Amino acid sequence: MLEHLDSSFSKLLLQWYDRNARDLPWRRSSDPYHIWISEIMLQQTTVKAVLGYYERWLKEFPDIRTVAAADISSILKAWQGLGYYTRARNIHRAAQIMLSIHDGKVPSDAGKLKEIPGFGPYTLAAVLSIAFHKPVAVVDANVRRVVLRLAAIKETPGSGFDLKIQNSLSGIISLKRPGDFNQAMMELGATVCRSKEPVCNLCPVRKVCLAFKAGIQETIPQPKTTETIDIKAVVGLIINNKKEIFIQKRPEKGLLAGLWEFPGGKVETGESLTTALKRELKEELDLNPEDLIVGQELCSVTHYYTKFRVRLTAFCCKTKKGACLVTTNEGQWVKLSRMAEYPMPSGSAKILDHLGSPEHASNFL
Repeated sequence: MLEHLDSSFSKLLLQWYDRNARDLPWRRSSDPYHIWISEIMLQQTTVKAVLGYYERWLKEFPDIRTVAAADISSILKAWQGLGYYTRARNIHRAAQIMLSIHDGKVPSDAGKLKEIPGFGPYTLAAVLSIAFHKPVAVVDANVRRVVLRLAAIKETPGSGFDLKIQNSLSGIISLKRPGDFNQAMMELGATVCRSKEPVCNLCPVRKVCLAFKAGIQETIPQPKTTETIDIKAVVGLIINNKKEIFIQKRPEKGLLAGLWEFPGGKVETGESLTTALKRELKEELDLNPEDLIVGQELCSVTHYYTKFRVRLTAFCCKTKKGACLVTTNEGQWVKLSRMAEYPMPSGSAKILDHLGSPEHASNFL
């Protein structure tokens, strides 16, 4: 499944994680109890929702002994609002077992953990790797999506697929930092390789992502219903002025909300690319065609969304002397070296890869 990856994947992923990992309270602790509680809370719940519950829980139940000694009503009260109350009941029962059999500690042995309520495949792998540094790969919804895209697997996975993912990841997981590797995979899926509108230009491993290369990451995992794919032609303008490139921010609502992109737009029926380019200049930037020197076509990339396909053709342009392109809060002149700081749609990320190639980078550096 991931045969095209090697140890360099883990290195790139961990370097990215070290720079970009969110500062979360459970990541500041090496206590297996803290890690266990956080992983149970995070199941089927958002990080934002868990933050307050996690800190309040540890104040009321600072260790396994206090959990085991508490009555179930106080456990459920502390869990109130998180939902899936079986998780809380399992924590209570697990703590009692750990107190009576394991001296009030989370056991580090996989076989012993499997016998404790609430330690299914995900929790088992998370605790073993993060708390005890054992190279067991975690598979959750985020990791599953990342792997499906890395391997460009279009078909809907069947039963037993998570075990195949785990076995495949076992060949590339970091042996020195297995817990960080697992957290990095989950972090990548949660913040970059998102289920909707992934920001591939921020992805540290996009060059080995087979879905990105094929332009099909938006369609993976495959939607439950299939519809006719509409094909849209789009033009993009790479406007270069004094080694800076103009990008603009999309509205905060709607498709690709809040992401940055190169100016341009859809080619209307009957329009040529050149005609569409001139029209977009006026509509988006209030520029007349004579204000820009339109150069060669930089590249043409195809990208697939769930319900349509985009063929994006990008042209290099330069502003003429004296031409004024107004910069607002929604538009910025950015050096190519800083472009990775701006989250972009996948099509724009492909253009960035072209801009950063040896053939073109010298024009912008």
